[in-house]
Amino acid sequence: MASFTRRSIGFSRKEQYSKFTAWVVAILGAAIGVTLLVLSWTREDRFESARGAAGDVVRPVAVAGAGGRSTSQNLFGEIEAYFQAGSKNRRLEKDLATARVRLAELQAVETENRRLKELLNLYEDDREPIVSARLIGSTSSSTRRFATMSAGSSQGVERGMPVRSERGLIGRVLETGRNTARVLLVTDRQSTVPVRRAEDGLTAFAEGESDGTVRIKLIDLTINPLKPGDIFVTSGSGGYYSPNIPVAVVIELLSDGAMAQVLSNPAATEFVTVDPVFDPEASAELE
Repeated sequence: MASFTRRSIGFSRKEQYSKFTAWVVAILGAAIGVTLLVLSWTREDRFESARGAAGDVVRPVAVAGAGGRSTSQNLFGEIEAYFQAGSKNRRLEKDLATARVRLAELQAVETENRRLKELLNLYEDDREPIVSARLIGSTSSSTRRFATMSAGSSQGVERGMPVRSERGLIGRVLETGRNTARVLLVTDRQSTVPVRRAEDGLTAFAEGESDGTVRIKLIDLTINPLKPGDIFVTSGSGGYYSPNIPVAVVIELLSDGAMAQVLSNPAATEFVTVDPVFDPEASAELE
């Protein structure tokens, strides 16, 4: 046990000497540093060469560090520019897609306006209508398509007279009562209306399909020049209908013509006008 105690004391003295030496060196180093600092402030010319030599020694490291910083800055700048360019490209693509949609909408509006102008210019008959009346009923579940209006023989309505709304042709009077009349709609299977394409006068027949549509049957079957959106109007042939009353617009092409949607839907029509027969003599021959 005594031997262990002596060894512990010896180790403690050695540790104390080491700590004392470290403190002495630290104090001397601090004193020398302070002395050199004071001298560098008061006698700058004495340390000019030393500072220059030290600068020369550390120059390669400083240049390398500066180059690294510059390279890293350029690299980070390029990376940032890359991601910013990608973000700008996505924004430009989105703006372009929006512009295309707006352009399509404007083109659709322009087309619709042009079509409406064509429709407004179609009515050229200066003759006064016989009477204006209200549609008070129409068939929708039957295979036949009729409507009833609130005007008859007492108001001057006669069999065969065309019936139309502000949008186009509804049909023609089939039977008359004193204050009501039965109208054969253009969509009935027994209805055939001579028509022409509004833009160039291409002739055809509009035959009712009893489902709200009409079948456009071309007279010349060698080629089908129709396209969706074509507007057909009455041609004036047959004697019943005056020319240029809107009838239907093409919605689907067929081998011998097209399917078309009537422009004046009786179900959405409240008031109609009754026109005089366009050519009584020609219509009488068809009876």
